[in-house]
Formats: sequence, structure tokens, C-alpha cells
Amino acid sequence: MSKTITLTELKQHKERSAGVWFAIHGKVYDVTKFLNEHPGGEEVLLENAGSDSTTAFEDVGHSTDAKKMLEQYYIGDLDAASAASIKGAASPASAATAKPSSSAPSPSNQSSSFQLLVPLLIVAAAVIYTQFIAK
Repeated sequence: MSKTITLTELKQHKERSAGVWFAIHGKVYDVTKFLNEHPGGEEVLLENAGSDSTTAFEDVGHSTDAKKMLEQYYIGDLDAASAASIKGAASPASAATAKPSSSAPSPSNQSSSFQLLVPLLIVAAAVIYTQFIAK
């Protein structure tokens, strides 16, 4: 039988000294030992620690291997009441009425923009080269 973890307990684990926990799809993981090994850097994990990180985890597009790695860090399930309150807070109706905390783009939005911009710049450079320089 797995351990049941409350949202209150989860929120107490957002620092290396207290342990770094987060929930993904209702399962709670202690990734404290993985901080130094995370390919995206420990900052990403610490930023999401102590919370439901399902959206952040899925938005990154982790590989199947990365998803399998989670199993070794599994410590329990988020209790039903906490899971329901998180799902309610993330519903489309509440998201539509939520106000953004700032007008500045988040780091993940900046990263997505950069990933889109690089190929466009490469194509533009190729067009300029073929149209003007190669002639």
C-alpha cells in the first residue's frame, strides 16, 4: 500500500534541506537525490518543488526514459482531496478568469520563442545567401 501525502505535506518540501518533492498526475516524487543529475539543471526542479508539477513536466516533453526514471523517486500518492482541489484550480473556467501575475514572459515562454526563432533565422539567412550573396 502506498503512502498518502497531503498537499500541505507536499508544500513543506520545496528546499534541498527539507527534501524536494513534487506531484505529477497525482503521484508524489522525492527528487532530492536527482537534483545534481537533472539535465535541465536543479533550478527547474527547485522552482517547481512543493507543488503539482504535472503541467510543467508535460510541457517540457520528457522522453519515455525520463518518465520511467520517475518510478525510482516515487514516494506516494497525493490524497484525493488535494488532487481534486488542484484539478479544480487548473480547470479551464478558472484559468480563463485568472489574471497573469506579470506582463513579462515566463522563462518557459522565452525558451519556446527562442526555439521557434532559431529555425526562422536559419531560413532567412539561407534565403539572403541564395538571393544576394551567391549571385
